[in-house]
Amino acid sequence: MWDEPRLLHTAANVLFALALALVVYAAGTVLANSPAFALHAIRVQGDLGHVSRGQIVGALQGRVSGTFFTVDVEAIRSMFQAIPWVRRAEVRRRWPDRLEVKLEEHVVLARWGQGAEGRLVNLYGEVFAGRVGSERGPERDTELPQFAGPAGSEHEVARRYALFRELLAPLSLEPHAVSLSQRQSWQARLSNGLTVQLGRDSEKDPVQERLARFVEVYPRTLGRMSRRLDYVDLRYPNGFALRVPEILRSDPPKPTRGKA
Repeated sequence: MWDEPRLLHTAANVLFALALALVVYAAGTVLANSPAFALHAIRVQGDLGHVSRGQIVGALQGRVSGTFFTVDVEAIRSMFQAIPWVRRAEVRRRWPDRLEVKLEEHVVLARWGQGAEGRLVNLYGEVFAGRVGSERGPERDTELPQFAGPAGSEHEVARRYALFRELLAPLSLEPHAVSLSQRQSWQARLSNGLTVQLGRDSEKDPVQERLARFVEVYPRTLGRMSRRLDYVDLRYPNGFALRVPEILRSDPPKPTRGKA
């Protein structure tokens, strides 16, 4: 090898390149960690109604380390997203000495499960932990609809709520509660206090078609009744069964034909 000038020249070039790379890396590391590139500000943006300045300061207090180049942006993003009501956080470096954070809050749609669980559903059908009725938030807990269902069904329950609400709009009624049982049976409680048993979906008779038929005949049937109605069962193919509070529960409800 020592008698091969070409090989010696190549080996020397390789060693020189490695040495140069090490020098550049060492210099870059020193510069990246230099106090000259210290972070001096974190700017937070977003339309915030529930997230307070105190929560933001508390989430970051003593947990941000490094310089403009070495700070762990992903870790800071996770810190922000751990704040209640923060759905998503975007963190970017802004030369020469600051970070820019854009926060997106959850927009609450409904309560989820039992009230003691303290969980809410946002417009995307995602469940999150939060409280409504705070001094910063405009919502009131009692004004939100109530959702319930098996784990993992949150998105589908939110989707059905929107569909039921659209179908009920001609009656000036709204679903105040929508639930899906473990056996995949749907039920809704309306704004007039009426509980509607919709049953399970089927290809021949989807739940939304049952509700649409009910809405169609409601003005000519239940809408004319002076008695307060408590419960209606739409699982009958050609009508529905009623339960009226004044009638003894020993009397079984009889199906009322719902066809025009």
